[in-house]
Amino acid sequence: MTSNVSENLVLVAGATGGVGQLTVAKLLDKNFKVRVLTRNASKAENMFAGKVEVAVGDIRNLETLPAAMANVTHIICCSGTTAFPSERWDFEDNPNFLEYFGLFLNPAEAKAKAKNSPMKVDAQGVSNLVEVAPQDLKQFVFISSCGVERKNEFPYSVLNSFGILDAKKLAEDTIKNSNLPYTIIRPGRLIDGPYTSYDLNTLLQAKTDGNLAVELGTGDRLTGQTSRIDVANACVECLNNSSCYNKAFEIVNQGKRPSVVDWDALFEQL
Repeated sequence: MTSNVSENLVLVAGATGGVGQLTVAKLLDKNFKVRVLTRNASKAENMFAGKVEVAVGDIRNLETLPAAMANVTHIICCSGTTAFPSERWDFEDNPNFLEYFGLFLNPAEAKAKAKNSPMKVDAQGVSNLVEVAPQDLKQFVFISSCGVERKNEFPYSVLNSFGILDAKKLAEDTIKNSNLPYTIIRPGRLIDGPYTSYDLNTLLQAKTDGNLAVELGTGDRLTGQTSRIDVANACVECLNNSSCYNKAFEIVNQGKRPSVVDWDALFEQL
């Protein structure tokens, strides 16, 4: 990583989500200049206490994005929605429990009625970010998912019931086919807080307690769980690291964690 980080301006999309919050905190800790892209300026300003620039925009709406790109050197996309229908899908008719149950039985109807489905957020949203990204961007970092190459295998076939892995794969392909230097990070099932999702992890408050080692792999062969903290760490540690350019890798937590995680050594193995 370059030592003169003050010359970099990192735009973080999805900054108020679980991984996004941690990523912004890590960037600030390393003295990066940060601009967050958000639909809710007051929420972002309160969350980050004036320590970041705030740009109002919606990755689903291409016209709202160009103004956020001025002088940006890196983009980290932490945006995403839940794999299964939830409040985060932003249904116009605010379904009740029985209606949600009906949507689970009809994925096509659920995706059609949602304003925040995986295809609209991950596929189209990332495509929009790529389209408006500065041509001289140093790096586009995208949080994808383990299983994008194994969508027909269990448990990923279940996870992809409503198209989350299809959307992630389309986003990956868009990024790879652009002329932008990229790093694609594929975590396993996300655990540890902040608990902002509507999923089993939130219900159980699943934790690693910082005891599990970081393992990276390529070829979409790893399966496991991944701490949001280590996903955020990977997003920041990979910036300006030549070992990470134009790479896609999985990240999971397993085994005994060393006292210090050597990210450079992990990336060199890719």
